[in-house]
Amino acid sequence: MAKYEKHLTGDFDAVLDYLFDGIMNGSASASYEDGSDWAADGVRVAVRVFERYSWTGSNRVSLNLTLTGSGNRLFLSAITSGGSQAVFWKINTMGEESFLDKVIELAESYGGGA
Repeated sequence: MAKYEKHLTGDFDAVLDYLFDGIMNGSASASYEDGSDWAADGVRVAVRVFERYSWTGSNRVSLNLTLTGSGNRLFLSAITSGGSQAVFWKINTMGEESFLDKVIELAESYGGGA
């Protein structure tokens, strides 16, 4: 499992669309699995789950993307999982790290960093 978190500043919907499009266009095998949205008292939360095939591990890896926002203050949490072929411990996590690298690239290049 690999994890990345970052505070951002910007429009919630614009950032969510930017991340979604970047992930889907970042890999030919990326697929959107499901999502959930919640809002109350000016706070919004969007959860998106993606999968993609990892050529290095010959398996599929998943990415859970959570964006939380209050006004233009945003918090991004991205966690990958899967990719290991071992039974009792994790080996070969390159596929997870590669999937997460795309999110890091998108978040770090986003113009509204905080």
